[in-house]
Amino acid sequence: MKDSINPLSPLDTRAIPCTINGNDVSLHVPPAKRLLHVLRDDLAMTGTKRSCDIGRCGACMVMVDGAAVNSCLTMAYQCSGKSITTIEGVSAGGMDPIQRAFLEEGGFQCGYCTPGMIISVKALLDHNADPSPLEIEEALSGNICRCTGYGGIKRAVQRAIEWRKEGYESGND
Repeated sequence: MKDSINPLSPLDTRAIPCTINGNDVSLHVPPAKRLLHVLRDDLAMTGTKRSCDIGRCGACMVMVDGAAVNSCLTMAYQCSGKSITTIEGVSAGGMDPIQRAFLEEGGFQCGYCTPGMIISVKALLDHNADPSPLEIEEALSGNICRCTGYGGIKRAVQRAIEWRKEGYESGND
């Protein structure tokens, strides 16, 4: 018999319709399962990294309806009817200018934080094509890099802004 206060057991699943990287899907997962675990464990999208599990490091960033969110803090049910973009989706049409800028400007060292950084920068630039240094710093405030010292990351963001202004398109070399 199910508890009258909580009628769902943790093992019950529900269909959660959403769009992931442009593909309409229906996830059949427990509603309280974290988006991070759905992406990595159920869908094998391992570009989204698991690290702190408490929303402090930003390694697990994805975009939900265009906003950067920590997938370790987002429950599956919260994504019903939403559009999710992972790092895999950012490069679906070829290398994004942001990814290219990170490569060329040394915006990574070990690379573990890089997917989350790129997602945060993409969410920022998709909403603000010419952010101020303070807006860039704020957009990246939820991302921690323990290797680079942020110089290369800041240069990469500036380069991505320049390329977008010049009309650089995904996939161009």
